[in-house]
Amino acid sequence: MSKKPVVAVAGATGAVGKEMLEILEERDFPAEKVIPLASSRSAGSRVSFKDTELTVQEMTESSFSGVDLALFSAGGAASEKFAPIAARSGCVVVDNSNAWRMDKDTPLVIPEVNPEDLEQHKGIIANPNCSTIQMVVALKPLYDVSRIKRIIVSTYQAVSGSGQKAIDELETQVRRLFNAQDVQPEVYPHQIAFNCLPHIDKFLENDYTGEEMKMVNETRKILGDPGLGISATTVRVPVFYGHSESVNIETEDKISAKEARAILAQAPGVTVLDNPEENAYPMAIHAAGEDDTFVGRIREDDSIECGLNLWVVSDNIRKGAALNTIQIAETLLEKDLLRVPA
Repeated sequence: MSKKPVVAVAGATGAVGKEMLEILEERDFPAEKVIPLASSRSAGSRVSFKDTELTVQEMTESSFSGVDLALFSAGGAASEKFAPIAARSGCVVVDNSNAWRMDKDTPLVIPEVNPEDLEQHKGIIANPNCSTIQMVVALKPLYDVSRIKRIIVSTYQAVSGSGQKAIDELETQVRRLFNAQDVQPEVYPHQIAFNCLPHIDKFLENDYTGEEMKMVNETRKILGDPGLGISATTVRVPVFYGHSESVNIETEDKISAKEARAILAQAPGVTVLDNPEENAYPMAIHAAGEDDTFVGRIREDDSIECGLNLWVVSDNIRKGAALNTIQIAETLLEKDLLRVPA
């Protein structure tokens, strides 16, 4: 488009919404105007943007008149209601919830992986789940060398993935336990401080959780490979920011660990940190606040002929949500796709 777009950030007072505003500022996104939107509870509050403060407006059906681009981080229910309204008004929506990810007409996009899918958008584009994003960013360069037949992934996910209340709950529980006081879980079904919960999202009929099946279904859709075998176990750990993943893959043709390191070292959005002799490997504290996905502990799986193990870490709020959303928006502008098809 010839002019700078008017941008709305839906859910601007939440953790991801605030991060979106920060990244728009950091990356000097060419917006004519930025409009923060939220629920009626937050309307009238102020959010920082560049050298000023913006007044948060209540998100209503008329909020998207004159808006070119809407970045949604307002939850699935809000996205289901307002994203189609925004698209009908001529606004392109990039949605961070799970509402549209598996919709057959909605592209599910990671810019480093499948930017070409944006050309098929019909007004709404879905941002993948945080745990899916970092895994696929790390695996796509290897997949391009040799198709991956099977993925086994175990995740170790930070509490920030559950929102601000979960961050507060972990902090409160740690303080109470250090003072020999009882804790009462509210966000999670069990104590999260000094504990690991193999339970993210609801349990489904197949005994997997919703989070685990998101990784399965979203990865297949992003890679365009419905036959890809994937098994996931997702675990919540007492870390504030940064998801970690142990990923085991089987490829059709052998890729050595040395070759994998070289491939990933050249991959967009990836930083290889892999020097065991110096205890150098990715950790959540490395990833917090960083754009890249970090990969280390790259080694061959000796139990199968064409197997590799990787350790993958990324900031779940940044690359896993807000940054990927902004990168989608930047790619839309770059490809001149910031318009709703007639």
